Amino acid sequence: MEYAVMRRNLLRAGAVLAAVGAVVLASAAPAAAHVTVNSANATQGGYAKVAFRVPNERDNAGTVKLEINLPADAPVASVSVRPLPGWTVKTEKTTLTKPLEVHGRQITEAVSKITWTADSGVQVRPGQFEEFEASLGPLPEVDQMIFKALQTYSNGEVVRWIDEPATDGSEVEHPAPVLKLAKSTGDAHGAVASTVAPGEHDADGGDEHASSSSSAGTLLGALGLALGLVALVIGLLAYRRAANPRA
Repeated sequence: MEYAVMRRNLLRAGAVLAAVGAVVLASAAPAAAHVTVNSANATQGGYAKVAFRVPNERDNAGTVKLEINLPADAPVASVSVRPLPGWTVKTEKTTLTKPLEVHGRQITEAVSKITWTADSGVQVRPGQFEEFEASLGPLPEVDQMIFKALQTYSNGEVVRWIDEPATDGSEVEHPAPVLKLAKSTGDAHGAVASTVAPGEHDADGGDEHASSSSSAGTLLGALGLALGLVALVIGLLAYRRAANPRA
């Protein structure tokens, strides 16, 4: 009787550990990369070059189109795009409900969408990323700009990176690119600000805050994966020993 109880307990413990291991392994999977926006000198009231960084997340398809929607509540009077070999770029304008005054002129229309489309035979292939650049200004007097993006793959799939940041700080499924704007401390033409906004992006070297978060996430994911494997092995060994006491 005592042996039967011990064997039953070992079976239960093994099953529990195996289940825990499976859950940890599932939760340890790295978070998917997403479309981001970076800039070295995004300052309120200034001009800045921004880069939309687009990683390819699919193993069986390439990225062939990127649509960037500029925020309607924070329009920009001047938008120019940098040519990218192998890609055709188009901009769309919309009439502003409230005109902008820039250098003494009334601006009634502003670019609302930028679309990059790959030429035949060109794509962002699996395991690669591309950066799509534009010059914007004067930047609005807001703390951040949210650019909703649509990423189209060669198999017809469209990923909508349009989820705005959650008010409680939790992660959203498809986060929209967010550009932080520093308070203006220089001239109106985007002189590099002496005060850097928390988490400010860098178009040339990437976002240090994002890199730190990514590294921490990778480390935690690796630790979780290792713990999951250990729990799974222990659970399977316990189950095997209980099922075959003479082995």
